[in-house]
Amino acid sequence: MFRRIWHYIYTSLLRSWLKWLLRKTTGTCELQRICSGYKPGAMMTTKAEYSLQSSKNKVLRLALETNKENVEKQVDEIMKEKEIKPHSDHLFKANLHICLLQITGYNRLYFRVEDLRKEVFNSDNPKHEAMLLKLWDLLMPTVKLESRITKQWGDIGFQGDDPKTDFRGMGLLGLINLLFFSENYTAESRQVLSHANHPKLGYSYAIVGINLTEMAYSLLKSGALKPHFYNSVPGSPELKDFHQFYCYLAYEFDKFWVAEEPESIMHFNQYREKFHNMVKTHLQDPNVSLTLTVACN
Repeated sequence: MFRRIWHYIYTSLLRSWLKWLLRKTTGTCELQRICSGYKPGAMMTTKAEYSLQSSKNKVLRLALETNKENVEKQVDEIMKEKEIKPHSDHLFKANLHICLLQITGYNRLYFRVEDLRKEVFNSDNPKHEAMLLKLWDLLMPTVKLESRITKQWGDIGFQGDDPKTDFRGMGLLGLINLLFFSENYTAESRQVLSHANHPKLGYSYAIVGINLTEMAYSLLKSGALKPHFYNSVPGSPELKDFHQFYCYLAYEFDKFWVAEEPESIMHFNQYREKFHNMVKTHLQDPNVSLTLTVACN
């Protein structure tokens, strides 16, 4: 209750007064102080985002809804609105441009990911089928599929004879993530699969991978991934950046699972939640950048 009251007092009264006072004493607006006082990254962009969201100025609020092609124009409009001369603050324009690319790019990324999640895997779609078969070839290069519907799919962690039934929760997004990991980190994905097929510590590779896609998706939707993307992507985050984050989860979860040595797969939800909490804790660090790093042989 006290926090809510304090938040109301600060946002409705104190914040406006402090902004006015600082403007008078420093001769700069809040956005100037943010974009000139911080280096590009999560600290700068999250503060700029909050400033724009909280502004009573329509031009500033609308900047959050602009598209990638109009970012530069939006920056110029903000500078005009705030009466900021380009020659008087060299950092402001460049840094605000970065902030808007990251903020609006994150929002667009969510909708692109959501579209893939909603797209149902269709076995009658040649592109979908090609991706699924390529996943098998990358993970099991020396073993040929006996048929399209076969118990062999269990060897890479699908539950039934036809993997399409396992994609229902995350749609095509689940398959694309699995394939991206296998294509871009082939050795690592095969190593993870070998751990997943361990007789004692094993788990269902593909099913867990789809589960981790849901984890990545929920973190993106909640906004928890903003610090990671704002630190690791200097401009607008794209789909490949989301897939890269999935690769981090897939690789790190395997390391976590092996180190924890669970008694059985029956305890999966417990360990999944523990891993999820670890990731969320990492994401609370303003300097966070959760990228997959692998040892070079």
